[in-house]
Amino acid sequence: MSDSQDFSAAQGEMPLGFSIEAGTPGERGEQVALFNACFTKDVTEADLSWRYEQSPYGESVNLLAREEATGELVSGYACNPRLAVAGDAEATVGQTGDVMTHPSRRKLGVFSHLDRAAVSRAKEAGWPCVFGLPNWRSAHIFEALGWEVVGTLREWSLPLRLDSNALSRRKRVARLASLRLPFERLKACAAQRRMERALDGYEVRPLAGFPEEVRDLSRRMEARHGFMVRRDPEYLTWRFQRGKSRLHRCFGLYNTAGDFHGYVVVQLPREGELHGFLVDVLAEDHARTAVIAAGIAALDYADASIVHSTAVDGSAWAQELNSSGFSPAANRNVMQIILHPNDPDHPVTKAARQTSRWHFTDGDRDDETM
Repeated sequence: MSDSQDFSAAQGEMPLGFSIEAGTPGERGEQVALFNACFTKDVTEADLSWRYEQSPYGESVNLLAREEATGELVSGYACNPRLAVAGDAEATVGQTGDVMTHPSRRKLGVFSHLDRAAVSRAKEAGWPCVFGLPNWRSAHIFEALGWEVVGTLREWSLPLRLDSNALSRRKRVARLASLRLPFERLKACAAQRRMERALDGYEVRPLAGFPEEVRDLSRRMEARHGFMVRRDPEYLTWRFQRGKSRLHRCFGLYNTAGDFHGYVVVQLPREGELHGFLVDVLAEDHARTAVIAAGIAALDYADASIVHSTAVDGSAWAQELNSSGFSPAANRNVMQIILHPNDPDHPVTKAARQTSRWHFTDGDRDDETM
């Protein structure tokens, strides 16, 4: 969730002179201009169509605020659908993203009304809950609008090289973090040596598309977690191989008999940067160590200086990152997990409140896709 927002928590009626409308392909050119101005991006109409209308799980709740006197779009708010599974229950839920107000039009009292309208549309669509990932500066705004803070999420890092790039990246987090870098590298080296042995007996293959076996693998993994976004070939191909980023690389793990045992998705360093991301992992038991090792090796081959990944605090994925040589960011750098329960008694909503049982990776976030 971006900081490019109007954080006025105004109550009551919509400010005079402004109106809310659905974001549709008809005004997509205007929405692209607003998006690029707020996030300093270069997305196209096709990029936003992919994001809002082409997900296998349905269209996004996509709202815009317009200034009536000038006819200009000033703000936007989107909730993107995810198929969440909790035990025997499953439901489409929303994840907030692209919450934005034009830099020249902030503090107009529009944001709170867009938030309420988006949550209302999500409820009308039958989504039992919506969740978001604001940083510490904005979480209290959502709390004031009726959202619950249910957990925290933080970045983990694994240094591959002790060079100026890794040092610079860690200094952005905190000076103390850069001083810890040599010790983190020792931890990473020990873990990598252990993990590389897990690749014995497996073959790692680039994936042009995701195989059908992913569907059954996701079902088995869902049974082990309290809350998980379903992985199936259609969703994974849409998310990682058709989006704007073009930085994702997907690899499958196969045994010597050619049987599929899991996958890993990484994000290569962007131009001018030397840090990559371990984005998503799906595998069982011993194969999980192997696919994590394969992902780290792919980023090492791409000359990344440091690997990042994100995990919910207290979750099994956070434990796996720790045992894989990653080190966590400090408490002041966490993101909040917020929840708006449209149907508090729905099993998926109840499970969403227990964030330590989530299976949630960077692959479940919107941030890196645009």
